[in-house]
Amino acid sequence: MNRRTLLAALPALALAPRAAPAAEETPIRLRDLYNKDLSFSELALSLEGSRITVAGFMAPPLKANSVFFVLTKMPMAVCPFCEPGMPWPDDILAVYARRVVEVVAFNVPITVTGVLDLGDAVDPELGFYSKVRLVDATFARA
Repeated sequence: MNRRTLLAALPALALAPRAAPAAEETPIRLRDLYNKDLSFSELALSLEGSRITVAGFMAPPLKANSVFFVLTKMPMAVCPFCEPGMPWPDDILAVYARRVVEVVAFNVPITVTGVLDLGDAVDPELGFYSKVRLVDATFARA
């Protein structure tokens, strides 16, 4: 392609429709993963096994040098789920990162991208019970 052809094509390229962002590029709100009765939403069921992105805050870690943390909707200076017998809250998400987590302050917004995994599970190392998780996850400050 020569320079004249490229210059002639530029206006058409600028007006060309762009592809919609992938699910992992558009952050999903934690509340959109559940129905009011705490069952999984149609959206969550349709995205199970897909890479998605969720925005939130890192809760204080349960253990140092871990690949696990909890993403919360709102900043939480203390553990939001440490009371036994409490129902699973619809505004947290268990996250299993690809590598040891570098802790981020509880009030710094982050985005997490990982594979959505649904259903009851208990972490064999921590004993943490979860209904919904992101696995093979990465995260960054928002």
